[in-house]
Amino acid sequence: MLNGKMGCGEKGDIVMGQKDLKQRTKNVALCESAIPNPQSPIVTVLVVDDSSFMRKSLTHILESDESLKVVGTAADGKEAIRKVKLQNPDVVLMDIEMPVMDGLAALAHIMAECPTSVLMLSALNKRDNAIAIKSLEHGAVDFIPKPSGVISYDIDKLNTEIITKVKIAAGVNVHKIELSLPTESFLRHWQEAGEKGSGKEIVVIGASTGGPRAVAMILSGLPRDISTAIIVVQHMSQEFVPSFVDRLQWASSLKIATAQEDEAISSGRVLVAPGGCHTLIVQNGDAKRICLSWKASPHAVFPSIDYTMKSAAEVYGNSTIGVLLTGIGSDGARGLKAIKDAGGSTIAEDRSSCLIFGMPKTAIELGCVDEIVPLPLIAQTILSMT
Repeated sequence: MLNGKMGCGEKGDIVMGQKDLKQRTKNVALCESAIPNPQSPIVTVLVVDDSSFMRKSLTHILESDESLKVVGTAADGKEAIRKVKLQNPDVVLMDIEMPVMDGLAALAHIMAECPTSVLMLSALNKRDNAIAIKSLEHGAVDFIPKPSGVISYDIDKLNTEIITKVKIAAGVNVHKIELSLPTESFLRHWQEAGEKGSGKEIVVIGASTGGPRAVAMILSGLPRDISTAIIVVQHMSQEFVPSFVDRLQWASSLKIATAQEDEAISSGRVLVAPGGCHTLIVQNGDAKRICLSWKASPHAVFPSIDYTMKSAAEVYGNSTIGVLLTGIGSDGARGLKAIKDAGGSTIAEDRSSCLIFGMPKTAIELGCVDEIVPLPLIAQTILSMT
């Protein structure tokens, strides 16, 4: 039974620094078995970074895996665009901060002129973190935080994460990234559709690879006066969550914030799970509150979608809606089943719009999904259930 004491407020156990890096590597390793096989046995990669050291280090890391081949390097965004057209790599691994043309500008050109799976490399500073989140809106598949700044001499610590994410990116259909936000007429129509009310009190949305864009689309399609509370659990390193929240707030009329320990949950607000810990929901008297836990589990990533959904099902029962979006692995499938078993409603993103059809597929196979819906229609489906 979850309660206000179980795993809550254990601030002394927060994983920081090297421990956070190890956890991030562990999280990626947990998903390796679910990596989609690219059509070609060899994944070709273009490495783009203005640092010669970084280009050489990244090339060495990638080619330590026999299924990856670096077909070229570039020192700036302009050169990257030319080489993408010339060499047609499966994946581009590209830095953000570069001379001549930065990574974000190059990304826009690549996606417009020769769509390719792009992974962005980000230094751990506030400006780069914000641009990394913005790059997902412009077509990047994912991003990788450099462990110690622009030139990271310890980049080899991320061997597993880099290799894994490149393989994941190689299996992504980048043409699915081109999705538009709902129109005003769409919003008005489905606000009316949701006016009937069904007693639902909370929506829990879980996502991984491809999730930031998907979550932004869903939240932009929900009205400011929605009758439910919303919890978002996105697989993401904790240093990027504030920028993610800022971008969500910019695109939505809802009130959006990072979930805090012991925070009261209320309708019309969106709370985003912080990275590096699990976000649980507990009953504390008459109030329902956030409980952050740093207790590790051998089968859980941080933050765990399963943990949040299971706690919601226990506290809210049949007043819960669970939504599982694009992502590799199986996190969220058991959480969605817990919601279904408690009498709640469940939604999984359809294969047609998923960048990675891993988590939704697992949930569908468990037989716990009420509605299988393409991304542009998920907001309307949530409103029809509330």
